[in-house]
Amino acid sequence: MSFTLSGLAVSEGIAIGRALLVARATVEVKQVSITSRQVEKEIQRLDAAFSVVRGELTDLKAQAGDAPSELFAFIDLHIMFLSDPEIIDVPKTLIGERLCNAEWALTLQMDHLVRQFEQFEDPYLRERKYDVVQVVERVLKELMGHPARRGKNKNDSERILIAHDFSPADLIGFKARPCAAFVTEVGGATSHTAILARSMSIPALLGTRRVRSLTRDGEWLIVDGARGVLIVDPDARVLEEYRIRKEQLELERAKLKRLKTAPAETLDGESVTLLANIELPGDAADALASGAEGIGLFRTEFLFLGRPDIPSEDEQFEAYRKVARTMEDRPVTIRTFDLGGDKRLDTQRTPTNPALGQRAIRLSLAEPRFFHTQLRAILRASRYGNIRLLVPMLSHAYQIDAVLAAVEEAKASLKRDRIAFDEHMAVGGMIEVPGAALAINMFLKRLDFLSIGTNDLIQYTLAIDRTDELVANLYDPQHPAVLMLVAHAINNAVKAGIPISVCGEMAGSPRYTRLLLGMGLRIFSMHPAQILGVKSRILQAETNELAPLARRILRLDETPKVADAVDKLNAMEGYAE
Repeated sequence: MSFTLSGLAVSEGIAIGRALLVARATVEVKQVSITSRQVEKEIQRLDAAFSVVRGELTDLKAQAGDAPSELFAFIDLHIMFLSDPEIIDVPKTLIGERLCNAEWALTLQMDHLVRQFEQFEDPYLRERKYDVVQVVERVLKELMGHPARRGKNKNDSERILIAHDFSPADLIGFKARPCAAFVTEVGGATSHTAILARSMSIPALLGTRRVRSLTRDGEWLIVDGARGVLIVDPDARVLEEYRIRKEQLELERAKLKRLKTAPAETLDGESVTLLANIELPGDAADALASGAEGIGLFRTEFLFLGRPDIPSEDEQFEAYRKVARTMEDRPVTIRTFDLGGDKRLDTQRTPTNPALGQRAIRLSLAEPRFFHTQLRAILRASRYGNIRLLVPMLSHAYQIDAVLAAVEEAKASLKRDRIAFDEHMAVGGMIEVPGAALAINMFLKRLDFLSIGTNDLIQYTLAIDRTDELVANLYDPQHPAVLMLVAHAINNAVKAGIPISVCGEMAGSPRYTRLLLGMGLRIFSMHPAQILGVKSRILQAETNELAPLARRILRLDETPKVADAVDKLNAMEGYAE
């Protein structure tokens, strides 16, 4: 019997194939009491397992060939975890204190670390708990004598993998054993699985609850990565319809590659700037290869992954300089640390509600030495390229005044140390809080540029956690309130002559390109893999036509009406979602 399941669409495309259920990674661990004489033996077992897994991951990385840079980064993160004292040393202490087996001690520490990660407000950092679990479970399987190693199956390229979750090591296997798509029960838009799916252009659905219990091995499946739908056991008519749509999509993708060197310009001569969002220094090369005109958002939180301490000034400087040199004279927008309320130097306090607590710029201003270090590193790198500073989660004018004062203090300290930097480095701010969008004029008076972070703006406007699959269906860019806030911010910035971009997921979705152009947006920033699709929409658009239509959409007061109007807006150029 045919039925449909919904999931979080994180990578567009259509896949048709047979289900391949992947065994859940969770390992059942039992507590075993040991004597004091057996403690050293258990510690040796644990060390040996860590060594084997570390070697396996190193070999996997060497075999990955031309895998996306994101994949290497996550493997490096897992290798880093295998050297973290919190993972390799604390369990040894537990073995001695509790006189228990290595498996039980390691599981206890894993549970402790997962609870810590779950307190993170920043979704990218919070979802690193899955990396901890995957690393530990790989070690547990080695300890228990049944490591997970799957041989190549000649039919894997026609399979749709169904799993609870995938580790980066699993995903590296896709290079040697490509699959048609994958579907998981957990994961959010910023999980490593989502990031890698987009970079590898593999259709994927995440957070598809109970998918493993509702599907069977060998069953025909259709993954619709645009609509976030999994069709189980489709009938002949639906299969044929999707085969036609899949062929059309593949033809469109082939045509898009021809647009790489074409200027992003509308039919009526409006020039549009297309920038890339990156997470790691190595991503800058991918941005250039995609035709990006610069970096619109460099998330610096990666520097915190897998470590208990604050990254040094020199370490930060080298990362920023690498991106600046790669991009040459193109703009590189570096966002200051957007960390959650729990990632603070005072680790004794757990925030009641970290989403509304001391996060992002609030945390940076509360920890001036920590912020000063990052500002110095960014300024030092500014002499090697066109670097711009971006401040996250603004809500008050005094925050910008404090940031500008901190920048001047960092400049003064560099002058005292006789270190060169760009005196005129631009400073911008992110509009992510509804209050900031509504009172945007106070930022326009103080900043050189603005960037709308639609992911958080939608989250805060609609009061939902976008990484929680239980409420993911409520996360809607087409909500009238969201569109009014975005349009208000764009309109006021344009009137003031201040450059403004959109750097959230809305910017990378071709569905919203024409609407955003009609609102007056001329700077888009997105994942490199999304640039050509958005450029195609721009080349077929005429802003003089779109502006009155966008104003008409903004007067609609219900989401279904907005969705229908956006469909019609896109149909004007023969584009259907």
